[in-house]
Amino acid sequence: MWNPETYLRFADDRGRPFHDLVARVGAERPRQVVDLGCGPGNLTATLAARWPGARISGIDSSPEMIDKALADQGGTGPVSYRVGDVADYLPGPEVDVIVTNAVLQWVPGQEELVGRWARALRPGGWLALQVPGNHDNPAHRALLELCLTSRWAPLLGGIGAQPRSVPGPQQYARLLREAGCAADTWETTYVHQLPVTDGPHPVLTWITATALRPVRAALAGETGAWEAYCADLEPVLRQAYPADGDVVDFPFRRVFAVGHRTAAAS
Repeated sequence: MWNPETYLRFADDRGRPFHDLVARVGAERPRQVVDLGCGPGNLTATLAARWPGARISGIDSSPEMIDKALADQGGTGPVSYRVGDVADYLPGPEVDVIVTNAVLQWVPGQEELVGRWARALRPGGWLALQVPGNHDNPAHRALLELCLTSRWAPLLGGIGAQPRSVPGPQQYARLLREAGCAADTWETTYVHQLPVTDGPHPVLTWITATALRPVRAALAGETGAWEAYCADLEPVLRQAYPADGDVVDFPFRRVFAVGHRTAAAS
């Protein structure tokens, strides 16, 4: 289960890669724009401001996220939202822009999916994606190592047994070119300055909304287990990400890819 309120605690930091991604999409007057894995819709809504003449739609597998998006839009609004699995999506002939932000790292076999979307683009269409490329950072390594300890492995059933890697910019470029698109790919490491509070370590709060979701779900039936797991993880995060005054610097690598099927492409 996704928790929109937890996810939105760092809305500005999480939103910056989305804006950097969409800035590289050169569509001028798209008819339909689709945001796959739209989450709570706060970023999807900005697409309506970017392309006011387009039909904007958001799709997400989480009913909680879609409920939040609809509630914040206040009923009828510029974006249509629905629950759906992005792995089942195929663009129709009216779709000119597909955006998917921080989603594909959750999808097995995403390379085939990216190729399928790119090949289905109409001439002139755009595919823009961004994925976290931080599977080997200290936070994720600590999560992985803790999941495999004798205390937690019996309860977690192999969750975190393998880090979730993603293709790099060169691999995405090849995927897009093989699908007949011009490719623009890159990576950026953002250093998020997370505020220190009286609550949990800020990196723990950040990953609670994302990478730790499967762990929390697996421990839901064990009274006190989630709190005990966090108590074991937090000291490791404090050591890996020490506070500098009132902030914690949290480096976060992101991988970007934009494909454009030119009018001349077949």
